[in-house]
Amino acid sequence: AQWISSGHTVYAEALWDHVTMEEQELAFKAGDVIRVLEASHKDWWWGRGADREAWFPSSFVRVRVNQEDSGAESVADQEEPAPRDTHGAQHREQMRTNVVQEIMNTERIYIKHLKDICEGYFRQCRKHPDMFTELQLKTIFSNIEDIYRFQRQFLKDLEKQYNKDQPHLSEIGSCFLLQGFSVYSEYCNTHPAACAELQRLMKVSRYKHFFEACRLLQQMIDISIAGFLLTPVQKICKYPLQLGELLKYTPKNHSDYSAVSKAHEAMKNVASLINERKRRLESVDTIAHWQVAILHWEGPDVLERSSELIHSGELTRIVRQSKIQQRSFFLFDHQLVFCKKDVLRRDLLHYRGQLDMDQTEVVDVPDGRDPDLGLTLRNALRLRHASTLEFVCVLCCRKAQDKQRWLEAFAKERHRVKEDQEIGELNRIPFTGDIKQLLKSKESICLKAFKVLFIFNFNCLI
Repeated sequence: AQWISSGHTVYAEALWDHVTMEEQELAFKAGDVIRVLEASHKDWWWGRGADREAWFPSSFVRVRVNQEDSGAESVADQEEPAPRDTHGAQHREQMRTNVVQEIMNTERIYIKHLKDICEGYFRQCRKHPDMFTELQLKTIFSNIEDIYRFQRQFLKDLEKQYNKDQPHLSEIGSCFLLQGFSVYSEYCNTHPAACAELQRLMKVSRYKHFFEACRLLQQMIDISIAGFLLTPVQKICKYPLQLGELLKYTPKNHSDYSAVSKAHEAMKNVASLINERKRRLESVDTIAHWQVAILHWEGPDVLERSSELIHSGELTRIVRQSKIQQRSFFLFDHQLVFCKKDVLRRDLLHYRGQLDMDQTEVVDVPDGRDPDLGLTLRNALRLRHASTLEFVCVLCCRKAQDKQRWLEAFAKERHRVKEDQEIGELNRIPFTGDIKQLLKSKESICLKAFKVLFIFNFNCLI
């Protein structure tokens, strides 16, 4: 408030989504930057978002640690200051101090949130087996207790490296290179399922009142349980931002520079992977519904091996001169599925087969007569076994543009699979008996999503 009254511009970053239908309140998403215009009231501030000014709860934001940060280049990339430039050196030391202190403070706050989730929600839910099954608890809370244990030890490590007298000399970078961050993989992967289960329970007033009573009993801030359960996902994705800011004010001759630089890159990769896996997990439900609609399906489910539909379209499949078929093709990572349209109902598809793309090679065929097939081909692609080079089939597109799209799609599929293999990301979590039973349930095909839970191999990144 003093900064604002003295004429300084103050910015805050949203920690939580603030969803509101009230005209006088400012709606925003986690990560949004808000200009604080009035902060005299403890609980409600006046600020400007992307396009309007309104009131917002102060507990939903954090004031930026370095208000004068205007995106200047990193200290490490600047020329070393002249010995006489003591004011500039002191300024940079103060900026690094601010970042280090903010990291320490946010970690302490985060530990409080994790404690509230474990003790305020999880423990209370366990006391009511009449309301929650073990499977429901696992779905909603995942491995939150493991994360809580890891973060408590992580904070202890940070405290050991924290220089209280001269915070700018703290060497905390190495703490972020711990392999223990892999504990977040399971949580982030199962978070969409947790949201779906909570959304279902919140439609029942008994559960809605129960979760609110838990919040009040634990004296937690006015945020829903879904908001609290989102914090681990937000936290692991926020580390790159904090480390980037720390790196910016860490000169190359600082003893912590190398560790901070490595930690920054590692955490950027982690956040990127989590965002990518989240995107793929959101497509799982669509794939599951799609397969159910296919008539006469044979063999393993698509979700046994794949998690993303990369491309689809109508192609002419040629196996030999006398066997030319019009088919609908669907390219997923690892496999190519083809179906036949129903004669009477063109919106229905009959399963006809699938090809293992890990064992298949795609060859661009120039227009002209094919001596082996005895046919003139246009806009064609030849599929053959990758190891034996044995002929599989020829696929013909209607237009040259369609052929180009398929070539790009096949290349994208191989790139995606290679990328996954390089980071060791497709190690699947072994199914428990409860999950196997759930997968057989006819209640909801969405539960197929559990078949594509991924484990991030953080050891490859850090």
